[in-house]
Amino acid sequence: MAEPQDATFFTTADLRALEAIETIETLGETDGAEAPGQSAPPGRAGSAGQPGGPGADGPGRSAGAVRVTTGAAGADSLARAEALLRTHPVVDGRSGLAPVLRSMHFHDLEAGETLLETDVPRLRRGRVGAQFWSLHPPAGADPTLADVLELLDLVRATTAATPEGLLLAAAADDLVDARNRGRTAVLPGPAPGQALGDSLAALRALHALGVRSVTLAGTRWAGERGLTPLGHEMIREMNRLGVVADLSGSAPETVRRVLAVSRVPAIVSHPPEPLPEDVLRALRASGGVCMVPCTPGTPEETAEALERVREAAGPETVALTGAWDTGLPHAPGLADVACFPGLVALLLERGWPEADVTALTWSNMMRVLREAEFAARAAATRESPSRATIDTLGT
Repeated sequence: MAEPQDATFFTTADLRALEAIETIETLGETDGAEAPGQSAPPGRAGSAGQPGGPGADGPGRSAGAVRVTTGAAGADSLARAEALLRTHPVVDGRSGLAPVLRSMHFHDLEAGETLLETDVPRLRRGRVGAQFWSLHPPAGADPTLADVLELLDLVRATTAATPEGLLLAAAADDLVDARNRGRTAVLPGPAPGQALGDSLAALRALHALGVRSVTLAGTRWAGERGLTPLGHEMIREMNRLGVVADLSGSAPETVRRVLAVSRVPAIVSHPPEPLPEDVLRALRASGGVCMVPCTPGTPEETAEALERVREAAGPETVALTGAWDTGLPHAPGLADVACFPGLVALLLERGWPEADVTALTWSNMMRVLREAEFAARAAATRESPSRATIDTLGT
């Protein structure tokens, strides 16, 4: 696999300059022109006052970026974080950007948006290689298929209008392509399962339009008592298509049943509360991934939450979800998408092996996507689309 080329690097002079100061705000103080596959020299001032650059308090600066203590150890951890993220950028499990953009009369993601927690300059500084853009409507609204289609149409239009920063993705290879081209891949999903109603045809239609994950919570066929007969058929059809089941908010019995019957690893993209250790172990046994949101009180608490999942289920089971632009509160040090390198530097300082860091940011979710695609290719030669209905299966 071709790796992204990067003409910049950390020199001895750069590291000495970092050692001369006590602290540095990661990434938010770097120039906004670099891409995920490129690196800005450390210690460089923000873009305020430069032609076309955002002001010091605008999107070009992350005022709440994770603060990394410098000196020899701090400079080393930040440099290591940047180096790891060049080839293993972050796959962010859930962004609420789509429904927010739908409510805005005008936006310019390419130049930067102060009203948002996500834009192209900060995606670049945050080394975000891919994001799942949620197709859930705002909280409190019952999702309909029309809502999902409108959000999906907006995702496609936004990525098409931002070709220098974003790339619409439908497969794992698209994430690699986006990384190597210095762009952020956008994966439509998760879509709310409620919007499917009881229709397998609706699932197939959304897959054909690019949806690659579906949240089961809130559906009639995946409730408190687990999967109904139609629920089992939905999971089988998702496996056949290569759509990943998102178990966020699902009842424990549904989680256990899906993990037992699905041939494709499941994900938990935005757990409303920490998962029990038995569920984490079951997730590991099935090859699934739990994404830890960057929403707790401090960056250190986010690191502790990541370590809890890693210790309970292994480094192959944990990934990241920023949950930005979702309306959820964030720690002062995790204000926007530009903060990931500082968080990774913090993990390195806490003793995380580099292999565990790259699994967290990139490899675990890439494995899930590739396994889903492999299952779909295998099923294509021997399985036909399911014609089951709620009437033929019952409740």
